[in-house]
Amino acid sequence: MNFKDQIDKSRLPEHIAIIMDGNGRWAKQRGRLRTFGHSSGVKSVRETAEGAAEIGIKYLTLYAFSTENWKRPRSEVNALMTLLVKTLNKEIKTLHDNNIRLLAIGDLKSLPDNTFKELQYAINETAHHDKMAMVLALSYSSRWEIVNAAKIISEKVQKGELTPDDINNDLFSSYLTTANIPDPELLIRTSGEYRISNFLLWQIAYAEFYFTPKLWPDFRREDLFEAIVDFQKRERRFGKTSEQIVSK
Repeated sequence: MNFKDQIDKSRLPEHIAIIMDGNGRWAKQRGRLRTFGHSSGVKSVRETAEGAAEIGIKYLTLYAFSTENWKRPRSEVNALMTLLVKTLNKEIKTLHDNNIRLLAIGDLKSLPDNTFKELQYAINETAHHDKMAMVLALSYSSRWEIVNAAKIISEKVQKGELTPDDINNDLFSSYLTTANIPDPELLIRTSGEYRISNFLLWQIAYAEFYFTPKLWPDFRREDLFEAIVDFQKRERRFGKTSEQIVSK
């Protein structure tokens, strides 16, 4: 039996987040430039998005480019931005065909103008789709996001629009870039690394983690289904005891 057939559709995670790691190593193993790994990873994005939409996942967030990635060699950064623009243009049909709308989180104003314009165009073009939302984390870091939210809230307190007593988990969450997106229930990281890499630190407080040794360009929809099957075998207690969960 394949992994897809083992999935209980009544207990799907609403939101899956993925750290797409290993493009550079995958290319190096083949004697190619790192950019070859990034371009090869586009197929994995397509496979994963189509697989997630196919089984009924509502939100899929992909860590595409971190704020720390700006420190990489300029040639690689430029190639990544060019690839992003080309991919957005090419994959709009895939989004249409699968009824997927595109969203983005991060410091989007820091993106090059042409990249931002293509991103906004793809977002607008797919805004009417309602089967699944694919969220690209671009120029994103969780520490940046949390500090940015704290700044906005402190400014509102200073202006008298909020009081310190107004600040709670829900209010703070409303000032994050994921304000209208449910927290991930499953976080997947490829490449065998066991790090979170400054990704959705606030939002993954109760997420289940799944690590796979597969490098991102080798990740396919069956790998996604395997991660979901593993997720469904776990007991999610949210601080409670097993007995409390069973008695509900």
